[in-house]
Amino acid sequence: MVALSIKQRKPFVSDQQELYVSIVRTASELSRSTERFLRAYGTTQIQYNVLRILQGSGPEGLGRNEIAERMITAAPDMTRLLDRMERDGLVVRTKDREDKRQVATTITPTGKRLLSSVEGPLMKLHSEQLAALSISDVRKAVELLGAARDGNLRAL
Repeated sequence: MVALSIKQRKPFVSDQQELYVSIVRTASELSRSTERFLRAYGTTQIQYNVLRILQGSGPEGLGRNEIAERMITAAPDMTRLLDRMERDGLVVRTKDREDKRQVATTITPTGKRLLSSVEGPLMKLHSEQLAALSISDVRKAVELLGAARDGNLRAL
């Protein structure tokens, strides 16, 4: 099926290659539609991910590297991203009083409001994006993708 969507004429070399291309293509399509959706709220998937991470981190916040480690997708330049988000009033960064090299980032009330306004509609979008799958299919896909991630980590 993915061969048709990418207009591939030759068969895949292996089932694993077809699965890999299918995962990447599906992730790209889901990501594009989610990015368009979030643009209407004045944010991006990466910014949304940072805000969710910070909301769950507690009042002490997190350092730049800790945020980067928890990201769903890698942010090319976390410092610039946080600069932009701070300028937009979504986060605030505070230097540690004892170790000035350490900077904690926390979510602001503006960032919390943005998360709150996006969360319900975004969950609805995800339900619509994956409506062709039953709950059982979704659970199985989560399990299989987890196994694939674990296998990838072992292969590194």
